[in-house]
Amino acid sequence: MDGKISNLAQVCSLRRYELTEGKERGLRVIDCDNGRLRFLLNESKALDMMQLFDRGVNVSFISKNGFTAWETEFSKRFEGGMLYTVGLDSAGAREGFPLHGTFHNIPAKVVEAVCDESGIRVVAEIEDTELFGKNLMLRRTVASRAGSDSVTVTDVLTNRGTRAEDYCLLYHVNVGYPMLDEGAYLVDDGEAEPRTAWAEKYIDSRREMTAPVDGQEEMCYFLRLKTPKVTLVNPELGRMFTLSWSGGTLPHFVEWKSMTSCDYALGLEPCTTELDDRFRYCKLPAGEEVTFGITITASDRCPKE
Repeated sequence: MDGKISNLAQVCSLRRYELTEGKERGLRVIDCDNGRLRFLLNESKALDMMQLFDRGVNVSFISKNGFTAWETEFSKRFEGGMLYTVGLDSAGAREGFPLHGTFHNIPAKVVEAVCDESGIRVVAEIEDTELFGKNLMLRRTVASRAGSDSVTVTDVLTNRGTRAEDYCLLYHVNVGYPMLDEGAYLVDDGEAEPRTAWAEKYIDSRREMTAPVDGQEEMCYFLRLKTPKVTLVNPELGRMFTLSWSGGTLPHFVEWKSMTSCDYALGLEPCTTELDDRFRYCKLPAGEEVTFGITITASDRCPKE
């Protein structure tokens, strides 16, 4: 700090608190502000990212459910949020498993929460274990430099058991209004395969975002990308949202496009596996680890685009 700043909180801060009202009651939050980006981490839910603001403007989708400590069926508690981690037992809809797995509901054990002149760093451990079964631990690091336009999430999954274990992982990154709006468009270098006949009908316009439409069915596309990066451009706001990830450990990608009124969202989802009847687990040998990472960037739109 120089003589212009008497307290680091003027430009960068980290605060921890517990929510007290309604369905949110009991959720523990880490509120991080790097001077440009403000992001809320849900300590009670796998250290997932509840919400992201770029210079005060919301970027993330939050469903009508809101954030909840209430344990009920997926459709009644799915909050969206900036990041909802799917896995490690299942991804998508599979018989015999909860929709999108159980990992998101595991409370995180925070082992480090630091805000200093270099920026913000939060480290947590999330244990996914069973009696007579798996012993997996994911060590999550969320970091952002002071004044930066990006946040990185680095996950190291370790098998602390004595046998190889199956796992899957999907990062459900959800963009909402006003970053998502009519006239915004997606930039990627991929070929798309529609999940349904309805999605196939609109495949030529899958990158184009429309105004909300009452009762419109969601559209999902499986993308084969050359580069592990996608960008949503909003010309009206003059801003871009970019998601990049570790393509070696997250080789698959899903675009979830929900243009329906009041559930207006764009899901960007790097993952370890294809979905539906092509779902496949990865295998992690005993004592070994594997690393995954995503970077979320909220920047100004390049005027030359």
